Amino acid sequence: MGTGKSSGFEASELRTPDAQGRINIGKDYSEKTYAIRHETNGDIILHPVLVFHEQEAWLFKNPEALAAVKEGLEQSARGETHDLGDFTQFANDDEE
Repeated sequence: MGTGKSSGFEASELRTPDAQGRINIGKDYSEKTYAIRHETNGDIILHPVLVFHEQEAWLFKNPEALAAVKEGLEQSARGETHDLGDFTQFANDDEE
């Protein structure tokens, strides 16, 4: 019946929405956020996504800065830290 091409669709479970329209997709998918795409053919596609504040987007758009942050986290995990003192004098809680 098939053409030998994979459609990328594999039905292994059937779920029916409850009275409020909710479908339980299982505990393996809890604590995640999903973007929902409604296809014109009636398909509903869930895409796992990460959501972060708009002011943090610059880091993910700057490969050099992101690499530096990752390197710092790795160094910290290895215990390669140096106490540089108190920086509270530079804190600006009013900054937006």
